[in-house]
Parts: sequence; C-alpha cells; structure tokens
Amino acid sequence: MTTILGIDPGSRITGYGLIKEDRQRLLYIDSGCIRTSEGELSQRLLQIFNGICQLMEEFSPNEVAIEQIFMHQNPNSALKLGHARGVAMVACASHRVHVNEYSAREVKQTVVGYGAADKNQVKQMVVHLLMLNKAPQTDASDALAVAICHSHMKNGLLSKGQRQGRRSTAR
Repeated sequence: MTTILGIDPGSRITGYGLIKEDRQRLLYIDSGCIRTSEGELSQRLLQIFNGICQLMEEFSPNEVAIEQIFMHQNPNSALKLGHARGVAMVACASHRVHVNEYSAREVKQTVVGYGAADKNQVKQMVVHLLMLNKAPQTDASDALAVAICHSHMKNGLLSKGQRQGRRSTAR
C-alpha cells in the first residue's frame, strides 16, 4: 500500500491530506492545517517546515504531491506563497521523498472533471471519493484533492475526455 501526502501551501495556512492506496481504493488517513502565528515571514516558514517534517515522521508517506503556484493579483502574495511552497518541498526532500507538482487546474480536472470547478465542488468530490462523514476544512480538502489527483495521474485513472482536456490545456 502506498501512502500519499497532499499539500496545499500557504504562508498563513498550509493544508495537508493523507490518503492510502489499497489496490484501486483510496482510504482517508488524516487531514488538517498547519496554521502559522503572526510575526516575521521567516518564523512562519519555519513553522511550515517543522509541521511538514512532523507529518513526514509520523506517517512516513511514500509519495508527496503539492499544488503549483498560480499567479496572484498581488505579486507580494505570490512570493510569500512561493516561499511557503518551497519550505514544504524542502521538508519532504529532507526525508528523501520525491515531490510531484500539479496545477490547480489539473487537480480540479482530475477530481471533479472540470478544470474551473469551484472550491465547494472540489470539497464535495473529496467527501464522495474518500467516503467521509463530513467535509474537512477547505485547505485540508484542497490538499486531499491534490493527493487524489496524484493517485489518479500516476495510475492512469483519467477518463478519455479528461486526458484530452489535459492535453488541450497544456498547449
């Protein structure tokens, strides 16, 4: 069985989601948020790094998937997001686990079947696919969606229409 850690990076809230692949089934393990305190960016980044390292040590995921950066209207916000994403990736790499990257559009296309799906649609599909009793927090749900996307992409579980849609958006 493979354990996958999905990460939805953020400088204030970094979502995480852990799933396990058991043949063709996905099983929910854990999810939540690493919330940073107010203060200097360097201290918040250290909190993200330490939080991801703690997850790596506690759950020993075999694979990690993280959402790629998308361009914000505010360049400063994009830079902070990039820093958060970078420290999360370094935390995983320090545990010798390769990090796979997916765009928000790829995640939505894979999980919902529509690359421009809204957060509620993603959350509903995460609940459905993992057979959860209730919806996780939004950032945790997004991270679970990243993990689900990775599982489907690596196992070739996309429908023909999704593969064609993915090709057309990559051009």
